[in-house]
Amino acid sequence: MTVAENIQIQPACCTDMDRTLQAQQAAFRKAAIPSLDERKSQLAALKRAIKQHREALCQALAEDYGQRHHQDSLVADIIPCINNINYSLRRLKGWMKPSKRHAGLMLSPAKVAVHYQPVGVVGIVVPWNFPVMLSLGPLISALAAGNRAMIKLSEFTPATNQVLRTLIEETFLPDQVAVFEGEADAAAHFTQLAFDHLLFTGSTTVGHHVMRAAADNLTPVTLELGGKSPVIIAKDMPISLAVERTLFGKCMNAGQICVAPDYILVPRGLAQAFIDSFIKQFNHHYPDGVDNPDFASVINERQYQRLCQWLDEAKQLGANVFPCHEKARSDAHHRLIPHLLSHVPAQATLMQEEIFGPLLPVIEYDELADAIAFVQQRPRPLALYLMSQDPVAQQQVRDGTISGGMAINETLLQVAADDAPFGGIGPSGMGHYHGKEGFLTLSKAKTVLNQHTFATTGLIKPPYNRWWQKLMLAFFMR
Repeated sequence: MTVAENIQIQPACCTDMDRTLQAQQAAFRKAAIPSLDERKSQLAALKRAIKQHREALCQALAEDYGQRHHQDSLVADIIPCINNINYSLRRLKGWMKPSKRHAGLMLSPAKVAVHYQPVGVVGIVVPWNFPVMLSLGPLISALAAGNRAMIKLSEFTPATNQVLRTLIEETFLPDQVAVFEGEADAAAHFTQLAFDHLLFTGSTTVGHHVMRAAADNLTPVTLELGGKSPVIIAKDMPISLAVERTLFGKCMNAGQICVAPDYILVPRGLAQAFIDSFIKQFNHHYPDGVDNPDFASVINERQYQRLCQWLDEAKQLGANVFPCHEKARSDAHHRLIPHLLSHVPAQATLMQEEIFGPLLPVIEYDELADAIAFVQQRPRPLALYLMSQDPVAQQQVRDGTISGGMAINETLLQVAADDAPFGGIGPSGMGHYHGKEGFLTLSKAKTVLNQHTFATTGLIKPPYNRWWQKLMLAFFMR
C-alpha cells in the first residue's frame, strides 16, 4: 500500500467542524464571559427566530416523518423551547450571581464565593425524534451559561435540518453557534472533537461510543439516553383513568419518545381490561387508524421494519397481539398504530430493548412489591410512571425504585417542568439539564477565596510546635 493510499481523506464537513471549533475557541478566548445583557439578547433573538420559523419547522417535521400533525410539533418541539427561553430570561440574573459560602474559622476572615463561568464551546448531538426541542433546548442552556455551541443534526431529518440551519445562521455568527449535518462518520468525528462539554441525546448503545470518543479529550459528557420506562398501575386506580393517562404518552409521536411508556405492569386479572379500555379510547381519539391525520408516522422505513420484525417475533414466540384498529399498518407510508401484547416471553426482543414505537407489552403482577421488584431487577429507566391515588402506594414506589424521573398519574409531562432537572441514571444517561440545572451543567463552578490583609492562617505556618499552635490544633480537633 502506498503512502497516498494509506491517507484517509477527511470529508469536507469534518474539516468544517475542525475549523469552526478553532474559530469558536479563539472567539471565546477574546470574550470569555458574556454579560447578562449579552446572554439575554442572544436568548431573545433565538426566541424571535423560533417564532418566525415555527410554521416552516412544523411543515418540515411533517415532511421528514411523512405524517406528523402540526399540533404535535407545536406542543412537543416548539412551545417547550419558547417556555424554556422565557423561564431562563426571568431567572438568569439570579443564576449568574456568585454564591456566597462559609469560609470557616480556620480561614477567617477570608470570604469564599462560587462564581459560575462558561466552560467554552459546547457540542450538541441531536436525535431524530424531536429535532427542534433536542437541538434548541440544549442550546438555550449553553447560551444562558455564556457558551458557544456546535450542533450536529440527525441525518434522518433533512427538511427540518434545513430550516434549523437557516434559523441559526440568521440569528448567530458561525463563531457563536454553528450547525452541521452528515452521516454516521460525521457524527463520529463530531464526538471526537475537543469540546469543553458534549451533550448527546440518543440510544444507550450509541451513548457507549460517544462516551468512549469523549474520553480521549477528557471532555465532560451529558448523556440523555432512554431505556424501558415502565408504567405501574396500582390496584386502587380505575383502569379507564390509567388508560387515559397512559394512552397520551404512548401515542404522542407514535411512541417515538425516550420517556414514552415502554411496558405496563397491571394487577393480575386486569390485563385484558386494560387492553380493551386502551383499544376503546384509542378509537375515540384516532377513529381512522393509520389513516388518521393526527397519528404520526414512524420516522422512516428502517425504524418501521424494525418494529414490525419485533412484533412478528413476539407473535412467533406465543404472545397475544391486539392491534387498536383494523387499519393497523401502512407499509407504503411506514405507519403503525399501537399494538398491545400480553403473555410476551421474556426472551422477546421487545422485552429486552427499548421499543421506541407504538408497541406496548402488558404484564400482570400479584402484589405491588412484585411490580417494584420487576423494575428493580432491570436497568434503571429514564422515566417511571405510577397510576395510583393511594399515598402509601405512591411512597412505596417512589422510594423503592430508582429512575431518571417519575410521574404519578401522568405520563411524559414531567419533562415539561422548566424548574426541574431532566436526566437519566446509569444506562438511561448521566447528568442533567433544563432550566437552572442546564445552566449549572454547562458552567464551571469556580471557588474564589478572598483573604484579608490580616489572616489567622499566619498562625499555623512554621516553625511548628509553638504553644498557640498546640491550642489551635486542640480546638479544631475537638
